[in-house]
Amino acid sequence: MIAHSSGEFVIDFIRLMPGLPKAKVKARIVITPEHAKRLLAALADNVDRFEQTFGPIKTQPDMPNFPMNFGGTMGEA
Repeated sequence: MIAHSSGEFVIDFIRLMPGLPKAKVKARIVITPEHAKRLLAALADNVDRFEQTFGPIKTQPDMPNFPMNFGGTMGEA
């Protein structure tokens, strides 16, 4: 899950267990907007290089689309 404010981006890596109303945060990364943009560029560059080597990454249209606020209000995990 990703949230942001004017001064930071918060990236939560969560574990969603079936049957439980709340997800558990397993790791949280807080970065500045500048670093978020650098991370985005680094990921895009690496995905491009991966696809040049191994071919296009296939995405699955039937992946679950969880609402951003499942399990509580924004900011809770």
